[in-house]
Amino acid sequence: MMVMANAKDKTSKTISAAAEQALAEARARRKVAAATRLPKEINGRDRPEPTRFGDWEVKGIASDF
Repeated sequence: MMVMANAKDKTSKTISAAAEQALAEARARRKVAAATRLPKEINGRDRPEPTRFGDWEVKGIASDF
């Protein structure tokens, strides 16, 4: 078990094994998410990607390819 200290009130508490595993999994997910961030698009659309948000209309003109 891991002991975590609270900086505000100078107390410590133990964390269960399940909580430790959840924290480790969350750290792993954040690490993967940080590594897979997409670069900023240059000369792209000025709004969210329509294929992700289902919005196929720009300034009242609907488009489908």
